[in-house]
Amino acid sequence: MAQQGTINVTTDNIFPIIKQFLYSDQEIFLRELVSNAVDATQKRKTLAQLGEVGEISENPQVDIFLDESAGTMTIRDAGIGMTAEEIDKYINQIAFSGATDFLEKYKDAEAKQAIIGHFGLGFYSAFMVADRVDIETLSQREGAKAVKWSCDGSPNFTIEDIEKDKAGTDIVLHISDDAKEYLAQERVREILNTYCKFMPVEIVQGTKSEYVDDPEGATDEDGKVKKVSVEVPFVVNNTEPAWTKKPAKLKDEDYKDFYRDLYPMNFEDPLFHIHLNVDFPFNLTGILYFPKLKKQIDLQKNRIHLYSNQVFITDNVENIVPDFLTLLHGVIDSPDIPLNVSRSYLQEDANVKKISGHISKKVSDKLAKMFKKDRESFEAQWDDLRVFVEYGMLTDEKFAER
Repeated sequence: MAQQGTINVTTDNIFPIIKQFLYSDQEIFLRELVSNAVDATQKRKTLAQLGEVGEISENPQVDIFLDESAGTMTIRDAGIGMTAEEIDKYINQIAFSGATDFLEKYKDAEAKQAIIGHFGLGFYSAFMVADRVDIETLSQREGAKAVKWSCDGSPNFTIEDIEKDKAGTDIVLHISDDAKEYLAQERVREILNTYCKFMPVEIVQGTKSEYVDDPEGATDEDGKVKKVSVEVPFVVNNTEPAWTKKPAKLKDEDYKDFYRDLYPMNFEDPLFHIHLNVDFPFNLTGILYFPKLKKQIDLQKNRIHLYSNQVFITDNVENIVPDFLTLLHGVIDSPDIPLNVSRSYLQEDANVKKISGHISKKVSDKLAKMFKKDRESFEAQWDDLRVFVEYGMLTDEKFAER
């Protein structure tokens, strides 16, 4: 028989309030839930490597299933799973205990727009699009029992024992009538491509058609093996993007390929790149590209993508990189940039100041090196570079000094 209970939260019926404040940004629920699934998978992989849990499949993945007729979306992982006690701790108490703080941050429209990426909204973001959410989970702990937790968006929940063969978690969203767009494959893949394109665990959503050699070896009139169409899993992400690799392992063409992946509608290669890789006193990785600007009528800002541990957050990086460098393209990834605070707060954050200064220094060092060691190339590219150099000298005192 299902056990009933009440979520430990001080704000009654918080979920309609969440919907009200974040209606325009509903789609981030998928980023949050997939991020949780990826984290659970990585934790289990780590425990398996340490010998603390049994073996995990060689290539564990996160699956996203859509059932239009049933009106459900399921996010499935083969991660560490949860016991009934852990659900009580992490779902009924901790997750919802942050609700009051969350509402305080979002109490007015201006604050809503100021929170970077709304990161950290967590599991209960599911209630922005679902009338009911079920968690079906089996912990990897020896002797654990599978359980199912259900909540309809009120402070009340049920939890019961179920049958489940493999460790991991299924999050089942019963999509509400006003959010049916999230049952459409094209819409879901669009969101995954935005937020989850470079997550470190394979994410599979449905299948795609591929042509392969006929397994029976049938040939055409020219004697060549015929191609036949087969359905294969559709993997939405690249788990090892270029910025996560050591520069010594990459060739110039690898950097250009990654640039084309980031900006498929940019048909000109960048002038050059800077690979960022810092682990002290802050963590920062990324690749910045100098685009060709002389032929562009409108200089486009906001082409740098901000990630946190390979999860996309925003492409509005003002106050994170120096203003003159917002003309650059590329990726910066740092877990040390506070993501659930206002943008104005970033101007005073010590880590953000250090990161901004480091990026400015790396750019000035690169330009100085080019000027001294490859003067011919520097002068040939000056029409494009002058925009950065002159803008930087006018707006960044330290850059001008360098």
